[in-house]
Amino acid sequence: MSTPTHTAPFQGRTMSEVVNELTEEIRELYLADEVPWVVGYSGGKDSTAVLQLVWLALQGLTAEQRTKPVHVISTDTLVENPIVASWVTQSLETMRAAAAEQQLPIEPHRLTPEVKDTFWVGLIGRGYPAPRPKFRWCTERLKIRPSNAFIRRVVRRHGEAILVLGIRKSESQARSKSMAKHEKRRVRDRLSPNGNLPNSLVYSPVEEWTTDDVWLFLMQQANPWGHNNKDLLSMYQGASADGECPLVVDNTTPSCGDSRFGCWTCTLVEKDKSMSAMIQNDEEKDWMQPLLDLRNDLDVPDDKHLRDFRRMNGQVQLIADERVIPGPYTEKSRHEWLTKLFQAQKHVRDNAPEHVRGIELITMEELHEIRRIWIFEKHEVQDALPKIYEKVYGETFPGLPVDAHLAQGSDEMDILREICDGDELRYSMTRDLLAVERRFRTRTRRTGLYDELQKTIVKGYYTDEEDALAFKKELEGIVPRTEADPTPSDADVQESLDLEGIASRTDHTPAEDEETSNASA
Repeated sequence: MSTPTHTAPFQGRTMSEVVNELTEEIRELYLADEVPWVVGYSGGKDSTAVLQLVWLALQGLTAEQRTKPVHVISTDTLVENPIVASWVTQSLETMRAAAAEQQLPIEPHRLTPEVKDTFWVGLIGRGYPAPRPKFRWCTERLKIRPSNAFIRRVVRRHGEAILVLGIRKSESQARSKSMAKHEKRRVRDRLSPNGNLPNSLVYSPVEEWTTDDVWLFLMQQANPWGHNNKDLLSMYQGASADGECPLVVDNTTPSCGDSRFGCWTCTLVEKDKSMSAMIQNDEEKDWMQPLLDLRNDLDVPDDKHLRDFRRMNGQVQLIADERVIPGPYTEKSRHEWLTKLFQAQKHVRDNAPEHVRGIELITMEELHEIRRIWIFEKHEVQDALPKIYEKVYGETFPGLPVDAHLAQGSDEMDILREICDGDELRYSMTRDLLAVERRFRTRTRRTGLYDELQKTIVKGYYTDEEDALAFKKELEGIVPRTEADPTPSDADVQESLDLEGIASRTDHTPAEDEETSNASA
């Protein structure tokens, strides 16, 4: 295969010359083997340009030559900017119909994270704090896993896959350096190895293009599946930053928050410039203001007051300056986040334009999973989610009732809270103990009951954060005892820990640390 020169592709050449050269190269690569293609499509300018080139190349082949599939994958995190989410959904539908009509082997796929991995299940369900650069728990779950799982399925079925991506060297110095490194390892013309996905190669047809080159192509070349590129330009003009949310297949890909169109919940950047600009530049988009407000509420410099002083497993851990590392969001905070999310969803339903009014900020599947986590894993047996739903929407929660043996009414919980006389730790520990006992009550074998009861007691052992901090300092020898309170022997300490069931306080795993706290706290 001839290898064309791609430096400054439009310099001294016409648009048709550049397009003809690239589409011919794409056809040669397509016909060279039986390896299926996977095109990453985000709905932004770069991925649109690449898909258009592939589409035009396939149009130039005979029906007999179109022998292998071209999968177009678009990863929806379920917290995408609503304007972009609507655009991409409509584009995929148009694309599917056009491919069938033109008899092209192009198969669009909308990928979503598993319900257990979604943003709101992590944040509201499990209590993970809003993502930060040093605790970026979202990207792996929302983007990398869905796209990589699809690519791996293609590889398992066919033995290999070729990824066609709209990555460009001019996007950033880091991107240029990374692409140059992979260029040196190319196994054949224009195909680079993928370091994170075995048996997959990367083809980047517009790698030498500038942003101006991309827009020149999109404005002069009609979209072959019938979507209007001028509408895409208008969407870009409605915001202020540059870039798009790329197909993310590894942790080296920049956060979508650094691009024009990313997750509206993203707290990895200081400000959501795109949504702010959309609201400011177009009065018809002010229905998104509650989303921006909720995103800003999540992005607080110090969220310690919103989080438990204990880790997810009930343990307390200190950092170098002898402070307690905060754990997950408290029950109260999670209830407040869900309330604000419901209020934002209601506002969208009441005020958004017809074509985006049906967008769900949180799906019913996510709500069922959050409810399950609250009751079965966090032992919040009062089953608060339906009550929060009814309070905001004024209607009964459409989900099925939970097992009466596992959930208890709010009246009983009110009585328990009154008995505990304002002691929240005592209340939560007693409630959790009741929940554990009820969960094991109907089992034929109650193996593990005592372990669960012990973990619950450990979690509620402290009077408050100050007491937990004092205990940990004493246990780790940070604060020496006075003569009036002599230091016990190691055997005495261990015996005390064993008797009280507290030995597991100092027993934590790196995985638990990653899941339950912000490493930079």
